Amino acid sequence: MAKLFITLASLSGMLAVLFGAFGAHALKGKLDDYALGVFETAVQYHFNHSLALLAVGILALSQPDTVLLRSSGWLFLLGIVIFSGSLYLLSLTGVRWLGAITPLGGLAFIAGWACLAATGWKLLD
Repeated sequence: MAKLFITLASLSGMLAVLFGAFGAHALKGKLDDYALGVFETAVQYHFNHSLALLAVGILALSQPDTVLLRSSGWLFLLGIVIFSGSLYLLSLTGVRWLGAITPLGGLAFIAGWACLAATGWKLLD
């Protein structure tokens, strides 16, 4: 589990940097301020939760069989795909209904943090 989440976190972080650079250089002047702000929000959450996923992978080195920790990692990954993915698509396509999907990714992030908190509580008990 540790190897998988550390690898996924690293690839996700790489993509977040790539998308951030793409937004800063290729999209400036092509998107309006609203769409660019949406894209930047997607990058910010993508990168922050890549780091959270990395933390899960590092914790999994010493806690490989913790169900809540595993759940946290998958929820962070799901949140990145749904939250940031829908915002990337919304900003690039202008398809507004994609904004209705975004909160589902936010819920995945919240649930991921809750699972991580529960893991921490159990580990320190």
